[in-house]
Amino acid sequence: MSAGNTAVAQVDLTKVKPYGDTLNDGMMELAFTLPVPHGEEGSEAAKILAKKMGLDEPNVVYSKNMAPGFTFFVVYGKCQHTVDYTSIKVTKVEVDVMDRLACAQYIKDNIKRDVVIVGASTGTDAHTVGIDAIMNMKGFHGHFGLERYEGIDAINMGSQVPNETLIQKAKETGADAILVSQTVTQKDVHIQNLTNMVELLEAEGLRDKVILVCGGPRISHELAQELGYDAGFGSHTYAEHVASFVLTELVRRKMV
Repeated sequence: MSAGNTAVAQVDLTKVKPYGDTLNDGMMELAFTLPVPHGEEGSEAAKILAKKMGLDEPNVVYSKNMAPGFTFFVVYGKCQHTVDYTSIKVTKVEVDVMDRLACAQYIKDNIKRDVVIVGASTGTDAHTVGIDAIMNMKGFHGHFGLERYEGIDAINMGSQVPNETLIQKAKETGADAILVSQTVTQKDVHIQNLTNMVELLEAEGLRDKVILVCGGPRISHELAQELGYDAGFGSHTYAEHVASFVLTELVRRKMV
């Protein structure tokens, strides 16, 4: 057995903790800024804070004056806490992910018409990186977007689109699915905007007539469902994840 396999075999998944050089040594690196002057007192404040966070033997390995009265710190320390990995249950989208060609074949076999998907970054959100990664033909990180999928009519409306405008576009095109991207999340503005979208669809009597999906760096499937969406996609998800869910959900709900 290799050294790597030996280490894995020694892991107690009911008591997982960080490690740096040796399994279970608890070593962690923290980076943060404190509103204190750069100096020995500031470094001591950083170490005291790290101790209160449960780190033993904290050591300030780097500090830098950021502005008058503000200092950036990098601190190493040994975490004494553990987590029971075996007890973790995460609500996530359960779907067999199909690649682009498999999605096209699925449409031909099960839906037998083009699937219309409209999407936008709504509200005051001016960022298009998320919706473009899912919808634009070039996609992101080697994953082509929905515009390249045969059998999918993808309509990307861009950024700062009012929820009402996106809904109107969905009505005009007879959309099967609506995608809402939210990148700006300060003060939970994304929660307010996502909730407003659901309320507007319900008021129009359209909520049960479309597949409603949201995505963004702070979006989880659990949060999306709590807000009334069918699915939520966070970081490290691509067009094939969204397409696979939408297509299979259309068939499951007999919306074809």
